[in-house]
Amino acid sequence: MLYRLTEQGHINDEEFARAWSELRQRTKKLSRRVIAGELRSKGISSEIIEILTLEIDDDRERALALELAARKFRPISHLDPKLIRSRIQGALLRRGFSSSIINEGKL
Repeated sequence: MLYRLTEQGHINDEEFARAWSELRQRTKKLSRRVIAGELRSKGISSEIIEILTLEIDDDRERALALELAARKFRPISHLDPKLIRSRIQGALLRRGFSSSIINEGKL
């Protein structure tokens, strides 16, 4: 039955993974590393995960990090700059962004 559903196009891991990746980037601003881990835990094949994570280039990753940093900055903008930086760095690290992106100086 599962084979038949797959053949009829009702089950498509790549479509699901692509939709999941786009949703998680748009709503949660997650890095490709975290998205790959989530897809892996959902049973998506490593081949599909590799294809999708290659689609998230470094520029997209930086843009996501910058969007998240801006969103996190607004409610804490009145705090000490060192505390602001620490909180934003922590948020970016929890979302899976690399220290090289975080420390580029643009954030």
